Amino acid sequence: MSAGEIKSDFTRSEIEAGRKLFAGDWQFAAAADKATSLPPMRGVEIAFAGRSNVGKSSLINALTGRKALARTSNTPGRTQELIFFKSAGELTLVDMPGYGHAAAAKSKIAAWTAAIDDYLRGRANLARVYVLIDARHGLKDVDDNVLEALSASAVSHQVVLTKSEAVKASELTARISETEAALKQYPAAFPTVIATSSHEGTGIPELRAAVARLLTERRR
Repeated sequence: MSAGEIKSDFTRSEIEAGRKLFAGDWQFAAAADKATSLPPMRGVEIAFAGRSNVGKSSLINALTGRKALARTSNTPGRTQELIFFKSAGELTLVDMPGYGHAAAAKSKIAAWTAAIDDYLRGRANLARVYVLIDARHGLKDVDDNVLEALSASAVSHQVVLTKSEAVKASELTARISETEAALKQYPAAFPTVIATSSHEGTGIPELRAAVARLLTERRR
């Protein structure tokens, strides 16, 4: 299986629902570096977490069909706040500061961490955190720490592999299998993994459909 042959368990109607969900006019809404600066809760939020430089901003741009909605950078730690993006609909996207290596002072990193912890604990409209993992490297110890924290907080989360175009078909298949096996130890983790390529656009319709399905389930 290559990045261009990513399997899907979504129906055509779900794929279309996902397309429509992200087809609106997305705009920057707010930035928060501490709990007191978080914007008022509105609709449903999904957040994107991952190691520094894993491709969170690129994935958000691919999902929304915007080239520069979220700023991308080759410098780890460029995103230093929780960044909120909204459209006319009920959904808000949250770009979280990358964890792991970051080109910033330890005091600043500690402030990001506190803001993230406050956000995860107190955001009642947070539907899911998508934890991005580089398909070339798989889960690392620092990712395990984040998954443990999310499960301990009972925050629903799902792993999304990024940069899947950079690995061979056999490697991608193995990476998905080993990641899904590892997720069994985390009770709040969604059991299946979605492989994506922001560069080639593969996996993006499936991730949109997953979000659309999540919103539908929350309305029931």
